[in-house]
Amino acid sequence: MTAEKWYKGGLRFACTECGGCCTGGPGYVWVTPEEIEAIATFLNLSVEQFSRQYVRRVGQRYSLTERKTSYDCIFLKEKRCTIYPHRPKQCRTFPWWDENLKTPESWKTAAKECEGICDTAPLVSLKTIEEKQEK
Repeated sequence: MTAEKWYKGGLRFACTECGGCCTGGPGYVWVTPEEIEAIATFLNLSVEQFSRQYVRRVGQRYSLTERKTSYDCIFLKEKRCTIYPHRPKQCRTFPWWDENLKTPESWKTAAKECEGICDTAPLVSLKTIEEKQEK
C-alpha cells in the first residue's frame, strides 16, 4: 500500500526565471550519456568536444562543469539557461525532487532557496507534480 503524500492537495510554485536554482555553492548537475549527446548536438559540437569542455566525471557518473569562481552552471547566462530546450532531467524536474517533497519542512527549506515556492504562487496539482517528476 502506498502512503498518502502530504502534498496530495498540491503545492504552490511558479518559476520566476530568477536563475537561483542554477547558482550557488559547488554541486553537481548530473547528466546521462543521452543528455550529453542531445546537448552537444544542440550546441553543434561533437560529443567528445562537448565532454572535454563541459563535462566532468564524478565516480561512475557525469556532471556538467560549473564556473570556477561563482559555481554557477556553465550554461547560465544573464539569468537564462542557454540550453533550456535540452537541459538535463535534474533541471527539468526542479523543484519536484524527492528530497524537497519528503516533508513539509523540506519543502519550506527549498522555499528559502527558491523564490517561486511561495504562498502567492499558483497551486500545482498532485497529478501535475507527478508528471513533472517523470520528465
